[in-house]
Amino acid sequence: MAVIQHQKSENMSDLIETFEDGVCTLTMNRPEARNAMSGPMMSALNEAVTRVADDTNVRAMVLTGAGGAFCAGGDVKGFAADVNVEGQNEKPAITVDERIEGLRASMNLSRQLHEMPKPTLAVIPGPAAGAGLSLALACDLRFALDTAKITTAFSKIGASGDYGGSFFMPHLVGAAKARELYFTADVISGQEAFEMGLVSKVASADTFEAEAKAYAVYLAGLPTTAIGFIKKNLNAAQDAALSNVFDLEARHMMLSFQTDDHKAAVKAFVNKEPPVFNGR
Repeated sequence: MAVIQHQKSENMSDLIETFEDGVCTLTMNRPEARNAMSGPMMSALNEAVTRVADDTNVRAMVLTGAGGAFCAGGDVKGFAADVNVEGQNEKPAITVDERIEGLRASMNLSRQLHEMPKPTLAVIPGPAAGAGLSLALACDLRFALDTAKITTAFSKIGASGDYGGSFFMPHLVGAAKARELYFTADVISGQEAFEMGLVSKVASADTFEAEAKAYAVYLAGLPTTAIGFIKKNLNAAQDAALSNVFDLEARHMMLSFQTDDHKAAVKAFVNKEPPVFNGR
């Protein structure tokens, strides 16, 4: 297993990257803060996801967190440091528009996870809150510990939400339930999230790690090129006209017919054998 650490401090790497069995795992590594988003961690994550998306050796990508948590979202202590007791920003040199621009650029991470032409899996071993939950929702699939604590969190600190959660959640649980989860910021368990369709699979603590790894390896064994086309079709179908989706399906179907994976799978079908995909 290859291990690449992007060092961001003298004593600890904020992001750990591993590669095995076609799966690249990106582990947010600030366990002392439940992997709350820091500038260095987000910079490392943006760089890694961009690179992984273009790496043909990577057949699936896992996003997870260290220390029994997924990601607690934004660093609320950092928010407090920026505001004095009167509620006035202590850094007037940075305008609201500049802050908006900076956040908007950082939020491209969710778009990259959503559009990456290979499966992305959020493995949620514990708390996923706020923008951390948004990152999990931006992935194609979510595998959660059944007792993991999951919450939108934003309304509890008088915030509205970011990193695309308000786009992804209604598609998963419906508009009314999304409103409820965002308005109340109720904490739900991984099992409850599974029952409402917010996460794809759950497991108990004794089998969670093994099952999550096996699922990631399974995703890496799928026909990667075809999966990329499927993602484009499904993403477009969320807000495109039917005729546009037809155009994409026709194009991607014919292109997938040209892949080695399709040709090998047809031959295996004829021979009554299970297909083996190489991602090309």
